[in-house]
Amino acid sequence: MISACADILIERPAEPVFSFVVLDFFKNYQRWSPEVECLELLSPGPVCVGSTGRQVRVDQGRRTDTTFKIVTLEPLQCLEFLELGERYRIRYALEPMPLEPDGAEAASMHTRLILSLDLKRLSLIMRPFETLIRTAAQEGAERMVESIKGLVELEVPARV
Repeated sequence: MISACADILIERPAEPVFSFVVLDFFKNYQRWSPEVECLELLSPGPVCVGSTGRQVRVDQGRRTDTTFKIVTLEPLQCLEFLELGERYRIRYALEPMPLEPDGAEAASMHTRLILSLDLKRLSLIMRPFETLIRTAAQEGAERMVESIKGLVELEVPARV
């Protein structure tokens, strides 16, 4: 299994971060993950546990078309996807962080975003490239959290 994890502190409360990352996932995902050529919600209605989606990605010249299902959605806390073939699992977790070290006043003005990615199995032909894939997954996770931070902080006004 290949795992990658990246986290970042976003200078905004959990509510707008959750809205941007989770509730508007199908609208915003391609903005922080430019490798995605196509993303579509396959289920009717708003994003919820059980919703399915499809994505087409091009990573380092390799095109993949996968379908995934939302397996966890906890308001203001997390969103987790599982690819229907169980080849990968992705989790976005949010942790409100206090402005002050003692936690006094406006305890949710910052949000720690943690992105975790697990690639369950590699095909036999890809196993010689495991180290490269592991590195690319880690760099991709770090790039995505940086992009999310930049987008959220740019679009969501800071409280005065």
